[in-house]
Amino acid sequence: MTMDIDTEKLKRWREERFWSQEHLAELAGVALRTVQRIENGGNASRELITALAAAFNVDATALTYHPEDHKDELAREKLAHSLSALRLSALIVAASWFFIMIVFAGISASDGPGGDNMMVPAIWVTVGAAGHGLAVVIVEIVNRFGKPKRR
Repeated sequence: MTMDIDTEKLKRWREERFWSQEHLAELAGVALRTVQRIENGGNASRELITALAAAFNVDATALTYHPEDHKDELAREKLAHSLSALRLSALIVAASWFFIMIVFAGISASDGPGGDNMMVPAIWVTVGAAGHGLAVVIVEIVNRFGKPKRR
């Protein structure tokens, strides 16, 4: 029976210890080609996982792939990416608001037609930017304080 081995963890643990693949193979009592195959995404038998775990002095389950762990990790990465994009959008809106206010001030300062009428559009642009800012703040607060506790 084959099991899914966490190849990234296996390789990371080996590299953290500054072990070569040859050294790991020797410690586990397996062929070098077996270690290479596993690190390249191959499956392993229960006996092989046990041998590798013994080389690292850990329980065999520490080397197996747990889909739930990776699902949580992917969800955290996706959330972090989304929050980063939201923060970037807030910076873009703030920079746009600043630029628009400069343009409106320039139009208001000119002697041309409509120079006196820029206050209303400025208010609406400010309301839109503030609404976006409020949404960002709410998402940040929920992300920081609204997380359910793990059991």
